[in-house]
Amino acid sequence: IGVLTAGGDCPGLNATIRAVAKTAIYRYWLEVVGIEDGFQGLIEGRTRPLTARDASGILARGGTMLGSNNRANPARQYVGLDAEGKPRHEDLRHRCVETGERARLDALVVIGGDGTMSGASRLVESGLNIIGIPKTIDNDLGGSEISIGFLTAVATATDAIDKLHSTAESHHRVMVCEVMGRNAGWIALTAGVASGSDVILMPEVP
Repeated sequence: IGVLTAGGDCPGLNATIRAVAKTAIYRYWLEVVGIEDGFQGLIEGRTRPLTARDASGILARGGTMLGSNNRANPARQYVGLDAEGKPRHEDLRHRCVETGERARLDALVVIGGDGTMSGASRLVESGLNIIGIPKTIDNDLGGSEISIGFLTAVATATDAIDKLHSTAESHHRVMVCEVMGRNAGWIALTAGVASGSDVILMPEVP
């Protein structure tokens, strides 16, 4: 199996790579191949063996040992400017399939968020067998109850709001804390409740 991480940075990526690799190797005796820098590495054929030793000692390390990329899109990849200076895109899914064939992949484990899963679905159409692992602090992937990175984001936001309390109380002020989440209010709702916020504003509620 192959494994890649794509999209933005997120807590828990190395822990997920470790879980996938060690489970595949020790429980199912599978050969694991790491794809470097997300879909970019899949397009360019940048792969390397991923052993149990490679996956050791990375559990608590931030980032991703395989690298990531949030701009690569196999179905519509930017390849440069045309003669008129306009961006030119190409469908390079065939290169991804070729990479999979060269690495003898039976399946590809894709760790990513909304954009990554959209890209992965186009690769399924091209014949790759893909398993998606939801990874986004926004917790906004349909069909999943909770995504990797969400709980760490909530803990971080809650800690920040807790620290605002002392300043707000000392100066008798209303404090507004904006959190991430794009079009989903899960971080705002969960951190707001956990920190005892008086008002929680979310995109789902006008």
